[in-house]
Amino acid sequence: MKGWLRLFVCVAALFGVVAPPDSASGLTVSGRSSTELEWFDTGDGKTAVPFYQYMLLNVNDIDNNGMTFRGYGRFGNDLANEADVDSRLYYAYIEKNNLVEDLDIRLGRQFISTTAGASIMDGLHLKYSGLELFDITLFGGGDVAYYDGYNAKDLIGGVEIRRTFFDELNVGLSYLQKWDHSELANEIFGLDLDYDFANSLYIYSETQFNYLANTVSYFLGGAKWHQSENWSLRAEYLYSLPVFSSTSIYSVFAVDEYEEIFVEYERRLGDGWRMFANYALEMYEYDKNASVYEAGIEKIRTGMFYGYLSGVWRDDPDGQDLAGAKLYVAANVNQTLSFGVGVHLDVMERYLDEDQDETTNTRVWADGTITFNRSVNLQAKVERIESDLWDEYYRGRVRLNIRF
Repeated sequence: MKGWLRLFVCVAALFGVVAPPDSASGLTVSGRSSTELEWFDTGDGKTAVPFYQYMLLNVNDIDNNGMTFRGYGRFGNDLANEADVDSRLYYAYIEKNNLVEDLDIRLGRQFISTTAGASIMDGLHLKYSGLELFDITLFGGGDVAYYDGYNAKDLIGGVEIRRTFFDELNVGLSYLQKWDHSELANEIFGLDLDYDFANSLYIYSETQFNYLANTVSYFLGGAKWHQSENWSLRAEYLYSLPVFSSTSIYSVFAVDEYEEIFVEYERRLGDGWRMFANYALEMYEYDKNASVYEAGIEKIRTGMFYGYLSGVWRDDPDGQDLAGAKLYVAANVNQTLSFGVGVHLDVMERYLDEDQDETTNTRVWADGTITFNRSVNLQAKVERIESDLWDEYYRGRVRLNIRF
């Protein structure tokens, strides 16, 4: 990890020195530097002060023929030595489209996402679109694990095939393997479909099959009616079964299935306003089902004022009810200053040690942004959190963003 981070910083410095933005060679450099200072109260009553330096770097047309570099990482440290703060390299890769005809290549640390699974990988990603029947993607390399440590024997590999039928039906079939210390940990197949009928009814589904456990581990099927520009109606069914690595001790334990039916109605009111109402039926294998109702209104940032107001009610026969409200109001005072205030208030009832306990959680915050010019802005946020089970505590963040 530290080697990758040093390499990323060196590449960033090299491009910044030898190739300024809009250079005569055609190579261009852009990105964002974010310097962030946080503070929050820890469980033992002390204050942690994490410091982060983020760097996003894009280098285009390196070879005057479309080769690009993409990188994003951070350096982190707790100035008060109270919290475990890590430095991370999220991605850093070279990308070249049409390396040869119809072949795109990506080499380095990158995010891999397929219906069969997702991960951050140090390796090679190839996409070939020159076949008549389908496009094919191959990838493989080291599987990056931030929390368990990165071992040279942790590997990932897979393939994805995609084809479009009848001009509108998109079909994807994927396969993924993960290896943990040279042992096969996961082997998963994925299938995704989506079809937009007459630009009115959008139908989609995702299925994940865990081959090692011989079971479907994930399924999502839904439909969205969107014929009108003013309103839409969406319905989904979700099935989920946890997937553990075959090398994990948890893989030998039984896990519970979870199912959910979700329906949402959304209406656009004009001038950036929208309202929504949704219902979710949560279905548990050994507990009673619960119904969750939510309704709200939102104003997106099209004028001076923006924000949202919503309410949630969870009806649970087991007594784990939830009633809550969320409110956020913000304003663009002028081209330089914007600020907002918000509150999330939830009332939860649940059983702890066979005694019913009513717990109120409240989060109140204020945030703001000062925009100095198109390239530089300063963001800040301060919030207060309180509950009946825990004492109040405070946390905040200040971030300086510089685009180049």
